[in-house]
Amino acid sequence: MKAAEHRRILLVAHPRRQEAHDVAAGVADRLQAAGIEVAMAPDEAVAVDLASGHGVIETDPDRPADGCELVCVLGGDGTILRGAEMSRGTGVPLLGVNLGHVGFLAEAEREDIAATVDHIVNRRYTVEERMTLEVSAHVDGAPVYQSWALNEVTVEKANRERMLEVVAEIDGRPLTTWGCDGVVVATPTGSTAYAFSAGGPVVWPEVEAVLLVPISAHALFARPLVLGPSSHLALEVVPDTLGTGALWCDGRRAVDLPPGARIEVVRSDVPVRLARLSTSPFTDRLVAKFNLSVHGWRGQARLEGAARAVRERVTPA
Repeated sequence: MKAAEHRRILLVAHPRRQEAHDVAAGVADRLQAAGIEVAMAPDEAVAVDLASGHGVIETDPDRPADGCELVCVLGGDGTILRGAEMSRGTGVPLLGVNLGHVGFLAEAEREDIAATVDHIVNRRYTVEERMTLEVSAHVDGAPVYQSWALNEVTVEKANRERMLEVVAEIDGRPLTTWGCDGVVVATPTGSTAYAFSAGGPVVWPEVEAVLLVPISAHALFARPLVLGPSSHLALEVVPDTLGTGALWCDGRRAVDLPPGARIEVVRSDVPVRLARLSTSPFTDRLVAKFNLSVHGWRGQARLEGAARAVRERVTPA
């Protein structure tokens, strides 16, 4: 007799939102009723009040996704980025359920939770890979910080009253110096996040590229740039600048940057794997998330109607 398959889902929820706690309890109960183990990081299980009474397994806090087939995240983009930190490098895909505002990284909405659990139980999802960035910071040639980002790496001014002077370098050659509030280096996934707010272009997820977007730069040449995926990008804080800076990764991990600091950004070999529940194109997601007007569009129906009219005119009676 064949042994029952052991399945485990890592549940990640916003720790300070009651709605996330309630949804997490319901998702845990539904998955367990289907014979699937539900795991959470110990501190998070306590925060969302699922540490006891729901049969939730506490994982290794250092490697919470180990042994799981999926990471299910309940929250906004910030919570989903935290889930990406847990899943990246393990091969475990990430599925986000939006409990926030825009939720561009989410695959499902709050009202779709029952159908989402059904997809998980029946493994009705596909997986796509999203490129990430590797970043390192050096001061006087000595490494001081290393991390990664799914959305963006930003170098920002730390003092509100002073601009930050930054030299941009691409593939070992200087490009320009900006007196600015900061610079965003983004992936296509992050093109709809901070880079978008800074005036950068929206890049379709399947495009392999790196975006360079200055923030409020005082310069004639301050346009967003789209670089090749193999580009080696460096940003140097001008040594005699009066302002200090800070390096942020996905708006979650940060380190201070003194004048003279050098930040290098390249494409990472380790992607984040996202679970997809539908095959709808990115255009539909863009329209839905940004509530774009498509009034007046007749699209394929109009083309088919025109073709039918032509056929009627040329077809013999």
